[in-house]
Amino acid sequence: MKKSATARGRVARATAGVEAIEIKATIPDRQIRMALKRFGLDRYNDEQRYIYFFDTPGLDLLRAGIITRARRVVGGAHDCTVKLRPVEPADVASKWRKYRDFKIEADASEKGVVKSASFSMPVAGGFIKRVAAGTKPIAAIFTKEQEAFLMTMARRRIDFPKLAVLGPLTAQRWEFEDPACPWPITAELWKRADGDQLLEVSIKAPVVQAAAAIGGFMAFLAEVGAERDNEQQTKTRWALEFYAGKLARRAPRKAPRKSPRKAPRKASRKASRKAPGGTSSTRGATRKAPQKSRKRARPASRARG
Repeated sequence: MKKSATARGRVARATAGVEAIEIKATIPDRQIRMALKRFGLDRYNDEQRYIYFFDTPGLDLLRAGIITRARRVVGGAHDCTVKLRPVEPADVASKWRKYRDFKIEADASEKGVVKSASFSMPVAGGFIKRVAAGTKPIAAIFTKEQEAFLMTMARRRIDFPKLAVLGPLTAQRWEFEDPACPWPITAELWKRADGDQLLEVSIKAPVVQAAAAIGGFMAFLAEVGAERDNEQQTKTRWALEFYAGKLARRAPRKAPRKSPRKAPRKASRKASRKAPGGTSSTRGATRKAPQKSRKRARPASRARG
Protein backbone atom coordinates (compact mmCIF):
# COMPACT_ATOMS: atom_id res chain seq x y z
CA MET A 1 0.00 0.00 0.00
CA LYS A 2 2.81 2.33 0.91
CA LYS A 3 4.60 1.57 -2.37
CA SER A 4 1.42 2.30 -4.35
CA ALA A 5 0.95 5.64 -2.59
CA THR A 6 4.57 6.56 -3.33
CA ALA A 7 4.08 5.77 -7.01
CA ARG A 8 0.91 7.86 -7.14
CA GLY A 9 2.74 10.78 -5.53
CA ARG A 10 5.59 10.51 -8.04
CA VAL A 11 3.20 10.49 -11.00
CA ALA A 12 1.20 13.39 -9.55
CA ARG A 13 4.35 15.51 -9.32
CA ALA A 14 5.39 14.58 -12.86
CA THR A 15 1.99 15.54 -14.30
CA ALA A 16 1.39 18.73 -12.30
CA GLY A 17 -0.09 21.49 -14.44
CA VAL A 18 -1.17 19.32 -17.38
CA GLU A 19 -4.73 18.61 -18.44
CA ALA A 20 -4.36 15.05 -19.74
CA ILE A 21 -1.86 12.25 -19.97
CA GLU A 22 -1.07 10.07 -22.97
CA ILE A 23 0.49 6.68 -22.29
CA LYS A 24 2.43 5.29 -25.25
CA ALA A 25 4.12 2.03 -26.10
CA THR A 26 5.84 1.03 -29.33
CA ILE A 27 5.66 -2.43 -30.85
CA PRO A 28 8.60 -3.57 -33.03
CA ASP A 29 8.25 -4.59 -36.66
CA ARG A 30 8.35 -8.35 -36.01
CA GLN A 31 5.29 -8.12 -33.70
CA ILE A 32 3.12 -5.78 -35.80
CA ARG A 33 1.25 -8.42 -37.78
CA MET A 34 0.29 -10.29 -34.62
CA ALA A 35 -0.75 -7.09 -32.81
CA LEU A 36 -3.00 -5.95 -35.68
CA LYS A 37 -4.63 -9.37 -35.77
CA ARG A 38 -5.15 -9.36 -32.00
CA PHE A 39 -6.85 -5.96 -32.11
CA GLY A 40 -8.89 -6.84 -35.21
CA LEU A 41 -7.30 -4.16 -37.39
CA ASP A 42 -6.44 -4.32 -41.06
CA ARG A 43 -4.36 -2.05 -43.24
CA TYR A 44 -7.31 -0.66 -45.17
CA ASN A 45 -9.58 0.71 -42.45
CA ASP A 46 -9.87 4.14 -40.92
CA GLU A 47 -7.68 6.96 -42.18
CA GLN A 48 -4.42 7.12 -44.10
CA ARG A 49 -1.94 9.91 -43.52
CA TYR A 50 1.31 11.30 -44.87
CA ILE A 51 3.67 12.77 -42.28
CA TYR A 52 6.37 15.34 -43.11
CA PHE A 53 8.97 16.67 -40.70
CA PHE A 54 11.14 19.74 -41.10
CA ASP A 55 14.58 19.96 -39.54
CA THR A 56 18.19 20.64 -40.43
CA PRO A 57 20.28 17.76 -41.83
CA GLY A 58 21.99 17.63 -38.41
CA LEU A 59 18.61 17.53 -36.57
CA ASP A 60 19.35 20.72 -34.65
CA LEU A 61 15.68 21.31 -33.82
CA LEU A 62 15.16 17.81 -32.44
CA ARG A 63 18.21 18.21 -30.22
CA ALA A 64 16.73 21.46 -28.91
CA GLY A 65 13.45 19.71 -28.06
CA ILE A 66 11.56 21.26 -31.00
CA ILE A 67 9.48 19.26 -33.49
CA THR A 68 7.96 20.82 -36.60
CA ARG A 69 5.74 18.65 -38.76
CA ALA A 70 2.86 18.64 -41.22
CA ARG A 71 0.16 15.98 -41.68
CA ARG A 72 -1.79 15.35 -44.84
CA VAL A 73 -4.87 13.20 -44.26
CA VAL A 74 -6.38 11.50 -47.30
CA GLY A 75 -9.96 12.74 -47.61
CA GLY A 76 -9.60 14.86 -44.47
CA ALA A 77 -8.15 18.07 -43.06
CA HIS A 78 -4.44 18.90 -43.13
CA ASP A 79 -2.50 20.60 -40.35
CA CYS A 80 0.92 21.69 -39.19
CA THR A 81 2.27 21.43 -35.65
CA VAL A 82 5.09 22.88 -33.60
CA LYS A 83 5.86 20.92 -30.45
CA LEU A 84 8.19 21.71 -27.60
CA ARG A 85 9.36 19.31 -24.89
CA PRO A 86 10.05 19.29 -22.08
CA VAL A 87 8.06 22.27 -20.79
CA GLU A 88 6.99 23.48 -17.40
CA PRO A 89 3.23 24.25 -17.57
CA ALA A 90 3.59 27.14 -15.11
CA ASP A 91 5.85 28.91 -17.64
CA VAL A 92 3.26 28.77 -20.44
CA ALA A 93 1.39 32.06 -20.80
CA SER A 94 -2.40 31.91 -20.75
CA LYS A 95 -2.66 33.62 -24.15
CA TRP A 96 -1.57 30.42 -25.89
CA ARG A 97 -4.24 28.32 -24.20
CA LYS A 98 -7.02 30.23 -25.97
CA TYR A 99 -6.19 28.52 -29.28
CA ARG A 100 -8.36 25.49 -29.94
CA ASP A 101 -5.49 23.20 -30.99
CA PHE A 102 -3.00 24.21 -28.31
CA LYS A 103 -2.35 21.42 -25.78
CA ILE A 104 -0.20 20.82 -22.75
CA GLU A 105 0.11 17.10 -22.17
CA ALA A 106 2.24 14.56 -20.41
CA ASP A 107 3.64 11.77 -22.56
CA ALA A 108 4.22 8.69 -20.42
CA SER A 109 6.03 5.43 -21.04
CA GLU A 110 7.90 2.93 -18.93
CA LYS A 111 10.90 5.27 -19.07
CA GLY A 112 9.06 8.11 -17.36
CA VAL A 113 6.84 11.13 -17.94
CA VAL A 114 7.71 14.11 -20.17
CA LYS A 115 5.55 17.23 -20.37
CA SER A 116 5.07 18.81 -23.77
CA ALA A 117 3.24 21.70 -25.40
CA SER A 118 1.97 21.43 -28.97
CA PHE A 119 0.39 24.07 -31.16
CA SER A 120 -1.41 22.97 -34.34
CA MET A 121 -2.98 25.07 -37.10
CA PRO A 122 -4.94 24.06 -40.23
CA VAL A 123 -3.28 24.03 -43.65
CA ALA A 124 -5.09 24.48 -46.96
CA GLY A 125 -5.44 21.46 -49.24
CA GLY A 126 -2.59 20.91 -51.69
CA PHE A 127 -0.26 23.28 -49.86
CA ILE A 128 1.83 20.62 -48.12
CA LYS A 129 2.40 18.84 -51.44
CA ARG A 130 3.76 22.05 -52.98
CA VAL A 131 6.12 22.59 -50.05
CA ALA A 132 7.36 18.99 -50.31
CA ALA A 133 7.94 19.50 -54.06
CA GLY A 134 9.96 22.65 -53.39
CA THR A 135 7.60 25.05 -55.18
CA LYS A 136 6.64 26.72 -51.89
CA PRO A 137 8.97 27.61 -48.97
CA ILE A 138 8.72 25.64 -45.72
CA ALA A 139 8.09 28.86 -43.79
CA ALA A 140 4.81 29.33 -45.67
CA ILE A 141 3.24 26.37 -43.83
CA PHE A 142 3.61 27.79 -40.32
CA THR A 143 1.75 30.78 -38.93
CA LYS A 144 3.14 33.87 -37.22
CA GLU A 145 1.46 32.72 -34.00
CA GLN A 146 3.35 29.41 -34.07
CA GLU A 147 6.64 31.20 -34.69
CA ALA A 148 5.89 33.61 -31.83
CA PHE A 149 5.15 30.66 -29.52
CA LEU A 150 8.54 29.08 -30.19
CA MET A 151 10.27 32.43 -29.83
CA THR A 152 8.57 33.00 -26.47
CA MET A 153 8.95 29.49 -25.05
CA ALA A 154 12.19 28.24 -26.62
CA ARG A 155 13.86 31.64 -27.10
CA ARG A 156 14.60 30.53 -30.62
CA ARG A 157 13.70 31.86 -34.04
CA ILE A 158 13.65 29.12 -36.66
CA ASP A 159 15.88 29.71 -39.66
CA PHE A 160 13.49 28.16 -42.18
CA PRO A 161 15.82 28.34 -45.24
CA LYS A 162 18.18 25.94 -43.43
CA LEU A 163 15.48 23.30 -42.93
CA ALA A 164 14.91 20.29 -45.16
CA VAL A 165 11.80 18.23 -45.82
CA LEU A 166 12.23 14.87 -44.05
CA GLY A 167 9.72 12.33 -45.28
CA PRO A 168 7.06 11.59 -46.08
CA LEU A 169 6.12 8.63 -43.96
CA THR A 170 2.90 6.81 -44.69
CA ALA A 171 0.76 6.36 -41.60
CA GLN A 172 -2.46 4.62 -40.74
CA ARG A 173 -4.45 5.40 -37.64
CA TRP A 174 -7.16 3.45 -35.82
CA GLU A 175 -9.30 4.28 -32.81
CA PHE A 176 -10.98 1.34 -31.13
CA GLU A 177 -12.04 -0.18 -27.83
CA ASP A 178 -11.14 -3.46 -26.18
CA PRO A 179 -13.15 -5.09 -23.40
CA ALA A 180 -9.96 -5.71 -21.41
CA CYS A 181 -8.93 -2.02 -21.45
CA PRO A 182 -11.07 0.64 -19.73
CA TRP A 183 -9.72 3.44 -21.94
CA PRO A 184 -10.19 3.97 -25.72
CA ILE A 185 -7.08 2.87 -27.63
CA THR A 186 -5.36 4.61 -30.52
CA ALA A 187 -2.98 2.71 -32.80
CA GLU A 188 -0.79 4.40 -35.37
CA LEU A 189 1.35 2.49 -37.86
CA TRP A 190 4.20 4.39 -39.53
CA LYS A 191 6.14 3.13 -42.51
CA ARG A 192 9.43 4.58 -43.77
CA ALA A 193 10.76 4.65 -47.31
CA ASP A 194 12.99 1.63 -46.57
CA GLY A 195 9.94 -0.45 -45.64
CA ASP A 196 10.69 -0.53 -41.90
CA GLN A 197 7.57 -0.14 -39.73
CA LEU A 198 6.75 0.90 -36.20
CA LEU A 199 3.41 0.58 -34.43
CA GLU A 200 2.56 2.87 -31.55
CA VAL A 201 -0.40 2.12 -29.30
CA SER A 202 -1.61 4.69 -26.80
CA ILE A 203 -4.40 5.75 -24.51
CA LYS A 204 -5.40 9.14 -23.15
CA ALA A 205 -6.73 9.61 -19.65
CA PRO A 206 -7.54 12.49 -17.30
CA VAL A 207 -4.56 13.48 -15.25
CA VAL A 208 -6.24 12.31 -12.04
CA GLN A 209 -6.17 8.78 -13.45
CA ALA A 210 -2.50 9.00 -14.49
CA ALA A 211 -1.03 6.45 -12.08
CA ALA A 212 -3.77 3.88 -12.70
CA ALA A 213 -3.67 4.45 -16.45
CA ILE A 214 0.09 3.93 -16.75
CA GLY A 215 0.12 0.70 -14.75
CA GLY A 216 -3.14 -0.59 -16.21
CA PHE A 217 -2.26 -0.02 -19.85
CA MET A 218 1.15 -1.64 -19.58
CA ALA A 219 -0.44 -4.64 -17.85
CA PHE A 220 -3.06 -4.83 -20.61
CA LEU A 221 -0.37 -4.97 -23.33
CA ALA A 222 1.44 -7.73 -21.48
CA GLU A 223 -1.81 -9.65 -21.08
CA VAL A 224 -2.62 -9.57 -24.81
CA GLY A 225 0.91 -10.69 -25.67
CA ALA A 226 2.14 -7.49 -27.30
CA GLU A 227 5.93 -7.37 -27.07
CA ARG A 228 6.88 -3.79 -26.39
CA ASP A 229 9.97 -2.25 -27.92
CA ASN A 230 12.70 -2.54 -25.30
CA GLU A 231 14.26 0.74 -26.44
CA GLN A 232 10.87 2.50 -26.29
CA GLN A 233 12.00 4.64 -29.18
CA THR A 234 9.63 7.40 -30.22
CA LYS A 235 8.17 7.45 -33.71
CA THR A 236 9.60 10.91 -34.28
CA ARG A 237 13.24 10.06 -33.58
CA TRP A 238 12.92 6.76 -35.46
CA ALA A 239 11.69 8.68 -38.52
CA LEU A 240 13.94 11.73 -38.37
CA GLU A 241 17.21 9.87 -37.92
CA PHE A 242 16.46 7.70 -40.96
CA TYR A 243 15.54 10.58 -43.29
CA ALA A 244 18.39 12.80 -42.08
CA GLY A 245 20.82 9.94 -42.78
CA LYS A 246 19.30 9.49 -46.22
CA LEU A 247 19.75 13.20 -46.89
CA ALA A 248 23.40 13.05 -45.79
CA ARG A 249 24.12 10.13 -48.12
CA ARG A 250 22.56 12.00 -51.01
CA ALA A 251 24.56 15.20 -50.44
CA PRO A 252 27.36 15.72 -53.00
CA ARG A 253 30.84 15.24 -51.65
CA LYS A 254 33.12 18.23 -51.70
CA ALA A 255 36.16 17.94 -53.93
CA PRO A 256 39.39 17.77 -51.94
CA ARG A 257 41.21 21.06 -51.71
CA LYS A 258 44.31 21.38 -53.81
CA SER A 259 47.37 22.02 -51.74
CA PRO A 260 49.08 25.28 -52.68
CA ARG A 261 52.19 24.95 -54.78
CA LYS A 262 55.32 25.02 -52.74
CA ALA A 263 58.00 27.51 -53.66
CA PRO A 264 61.04 25.84 -55.22
CA ARG A 265 63.68 25.06 -52.68
CA LYS A 266 66.83 27.10 -52.73
CA ALA A 267 69.71 25.38 -54.36
CA SER A 268 72.12 23.84 -51.93
CA ARG A 269 75.37 25.60 -51.34
CA LYS A 270 77.28 22.83 -53.02
CA ALA A 271 75.18 23.06 -56.16
CA SER A 272 75.33 26.84 -56.12
CA ARG A 273 79.08 26.90 -56.27
CA LYS A 274 79.27 25.25 -59.63
CA ALA A 275 76.60 24.87 -62.24
CA PRO A 276 76.71 21.90 -64.59
CA GLY A 277 79.36 22.12 -67.28
CA GLY A 278 81.87 23.79 -65.03
CA THR A 279 80.38 27.24 -65.49
CA SER A 280 80.12 29.54 -62.57
CA SER A 281 76.84 29.49 -60.72
CA THR A 282 74.68 32.53 -60.20
CA ARG A 283 76.13 33.05 -56.79
CA GLY A 284 79.62 32.93 -58.18
CA ALA A 285 78.67 35.20 -61.03
CA THR A 286 77.73 37.98 -58.65
CA ARG A 287 81.21 38.20 -57.31
CA LYS A 288 83.48 40.72 -58.97
CA ALA A 289 86.26 39.24 -60.94
CA PRO A 290 89.67 40.15 -59.52
CA GLN A 291 91.07 43.24 -61.24
CA LYS A 292 94.29 42.85 -63.09
CA SER A 293 97.10 45.02 -61.83
CA ARG A 294 97.56 47.96 -64.08
CA LYS A 295 101.25 48.73 -63.95
CA ARG A 296 102.39 51.41 -66.31
CA ALA A 297 105.10 50.27 -68.66
CA ARG A 298 108.19 52.33 -68.29
CA PRO A 299 108.92 54.44 -71.33
CA ALA A 300 111.84 53.12 -73.29
CA SER A 301 115.01 55.08 -72.61
CA ARG A 302 115.96 57.40 -75.35
CA ALA A 303 118.94 56.35 -77.34
CA ARG A 304 121.91 58.43 -76.58
CA GLY A 305 123.12 60.43 -79.55
